[in-house]
Amino acid sequence: FILASGTANPVLAGYPVDPYDEEYVLVNNKCQCVTVTSKFVPSEEDPEEKVLERNIRIIVPLKARENISDPLSPLRTTFVYRLSDLCRNCEPVEIELGGAIHKAQQGNSCEEAQTCYTYDRNKCYSSPVSLLYHEEVRQVPAALTPASCYAE
Repeated sequence: FILASGTANPVLAGYPVDPYDEEYVLVNNKCQCVTVTSKFVPSEEDPEEKVLERNIRIIVPLKARENISDPLSPLRTTFVYRLSDLCRNCEPVEIELGGAIHKAQQGNSCEEAQTCYTYDRNKCYSSPVSLLYHEEVRQVPAALTPASCYAE
């Protein structure tokens, strides 16, 4: 796989991994199986001084398909990760500007579709299957991620 680093300097709020740990999750991209964490650790040169350590955890899914909704598509052999894409925040926020409230988007290139290497558990994926019904073969969608496709 290819790891392409961007020149992004995101300001991310992060959240703690667990209440007793000082490691914070900055990015948890379930679509591309990447988690970026950070924590302060003692410096090797001066143990009295703390330095920021960032860890990038990438899980490459085995037998991932080029088109994850098509089980017959070829296996994916190339995985591209760009830190600037992983850190983009496309959720709009409300800001006050000139006495009025406006919605602003924090990230750029949000119009581009994100390439998913595995199923995003928050999104519904389906694939057509053949079904024999009253002696007629019909193509019907089958849910590949049922928990995301059907309301409880």
